Amino acid sequence: MMSQHDTIRAVQWKDNHLVLLDQRKLPQAELYVELYGADDTAEAIRNMVVRGAPAIGITAAYGLLMAARKCYKQYPNDWRSRLIAEKNVLAESRPTAINLHWALERMMRAAHEEVADPIALLSALADRIHKEDIEANYEMGKLGSALIKVPHGIITHCNTGSLATGGYGTALGVIRSAFTQGKVTQVYADETRPWWQGSRLTAWELQRDKIPVQLLCEGAAAHLMQSGKVSWAIVGSDRIAANGDVANKIGTYSLAVNARYHGVKFMVVAPTSTIDMKTATGAAIPIEERAQDEVLSVNNHRIAAPNVQAWNPAFDVTPAKLVDVLVTEKGVILRPDAEKLAALMQGVI
Repeated sequence: MMSQHDTIRAVQWKDNHLVLLDQRKLPQAELYVELYGADDTAEAIRNMVVRGAPAIGITAAYGLLMAARKCYKQYPNDWRSRLIAEKNVLAESRPTAINLHWALERMMRAAHEEVADPIALLSALADRIHKEDIEANYEMGKLGSALIKVPHGIITHCNTGSLATGGYGTALGVIRSAFTQGKVTQVYADETRPWWQGSRLTAWELQRDKIPVQLLCEGAAAHLMQSGKVSWAIVGSDRIAANGDVANKIGTYSLAVNARYHGVKFMVVAPTSTIDMKTATGAAIPIEERAQDEVLSVNNHRIAAPNVQAWNPAFDVTPAKLVDVLVTEKGVILRPDAEKLAALMQGVI
């Protein structure tokens, strides 16, 4: 399932091993990393070869499949217990994105089914998790773009497209869908420091798929909104708490505050696998803190003054009251709250 404005697949299963587009090298080079087990898959997740909550979940599912294949071959009578350690290696690779744990738990449940060929079962499930994500993204693209009534500019943050998912994208999936309908005149992408996902990834992805994009510093977002150039801010999420609070790439919270002040609608686009009903509020979501050097340096060249230290949270939490609409593959929620999310997750809106 690909289209004119959807030409990228960053996670691929080929010849019984995993192939990832190395997102650390973009946009200067399109290089691929081949993975064969849980350890190297976890390292790829931890080191940002792959990033984006849905893509991390899909990658982890394939990582566990490779681990199960090894355990089943080496320890046919005890492979399930051996698999637990492999699963834990993958689970500890990044703490904030709930899709990682969702995919691993789904795979582990299947591993305990009594079937003649458990590896074939796990292989089919990993492939299904991948395909379901792409299908969900297309559905969210349709639902989200229907909310955009007037052709205008859109601002987005971080990367939420094919690079961050199985394909097509969450927030960028909505933008892709709206663009094909003539509803997007210009996409404005925050640079998204310190990993520059907007500069390196979103701009590259949109340019490649011939969707007009301009970069801006995060600090320019309020001025852009004040100028009247955008009517929607559209972002993804790495985890959504049961009350509708949204954890996403650092800088999302300030974008939501600016959007509310300037009357710009704020849309969060995420599959239901991102909703964590076991976490009551955003305050309970673990926020990953990464190395200081990511802020102090660019391409291993220090830009900060000597001896200066940095605080580097990778995510922040946007309160539900700042979210105008949450778009999932199961439906759309206006002004999300605990009651509405509970109804959604029960299959009723």
